Amino acid sequence: MRKKKMTVRLLSAFLAGGLAAGLLAGCAQSTGGEQRYAYPLGTASPEDTVTQIYAEKFAEEADRLSGGRIKITVYPNSVLGGDRELLESCYDGDIPFVVQNTAPQVNFIDDTAVFDMPCVFEDIDSMREAVDNADFMELIQESYREAGFELLGYADQGFRVMSSNKAVEDFSDFKGQKIRTMEDPYQLAFWKELGSNPTPMNFSEVYIGLQQNTIDAQENPYEVIVSNRLYEQQDYIIETNHVPHLISLIVSESFFEELPKEDQQILIEAQEIAKAYAREQSDERISERIQIIRDSGTEIITLDEETMEAMKEASAPVYDQIAEVVDAEILKLYSE
Repeated sequence: MRKKKMTVRLLSAFLAGGLAAGLLAGCAQSTGGEQRYAYPLGTASPEDTVTQIYAEKFAEEADRLSGGRIKITVYPNSVLGGDRELLESCYDGDIPFVVQNTAPQVNFIDDTAVFDMPCVFEDIDSMREAVDNADFMELIQESYREAGFELLGYADQGFRVMSSNKAVEDFSDFKGQKIRTMEDPYQLAFWKELGSNPTPMNFSEVYIGLQQNTIDAQENPYEVIVSNRLYEQQDYIIETNHVPHLISLIVSESFFEELPKEDQQILIEAQEIAKAYAREQSDERISERIQIIRDSGTEIITLDEETMEAMKEASAPVYDQIAEVVDAEILKLYSE
């Protein structure tokens, strides 16, 4: 994991253009003779996202529950690094808090591959019930600890869905579609099993790729599709709902262990409140974004049970791949 050590001094130098003062030195506050610091929380997501809502609500609640003792400042938009850099800096203890989706964590925490199991849940409430299960959470938290992190919890942006210039109304319609996917071996395998041609691509290139017909389709949660106006280049949104887009709130394990038990409990409680709020906001925002897409003239297709079942059956080899790396009990608790 120690592939890039970003110490506080190096981070200060890197951000010397003014941000460092706010992040490292200017965050110090003196109250009643006691010096207090605002801990940085990094995300790679834009500000108008559920990720930001989750992070800011967590910071707000930590401040409230601690009576102002625990101050956290949120830095979005990869200001403190992209997803991989944030993970490495959190591991090293240089950034105490990170909020990000689980996809980048697969290369560091094998058991997070469980979230790449396609077509497991029929609705988002069932998925939330599974990840909130106390036995599941205890096991997955231990996996994070073994990798050097403390997992506080998961919010989400609903399911990931497919957008395309070709209508998908039965299983055969997936065949041959050149779809941009995440750089994730299990997601690549899933789309291949559907007969599509998955193509990893930097997200910054997706809009142009759709515009120039370099790719036919892509997959993302509704929020990303609307915030990046991808629907402008697509005739259809297909509600594949193949995997959830989970958002994790993690803490550097070394940082967390050094906190007093009282403060650890405050962070745990703050996360619970923030999680519930973020999920509520996600549900509302998805409804709003679906309406934006419909108003634009892009058609939304809901797949029938037969097609969804065919997708699940085709995913069997992917389940086998994931079962090879994920703890059997974690797999069982998540999928049954």
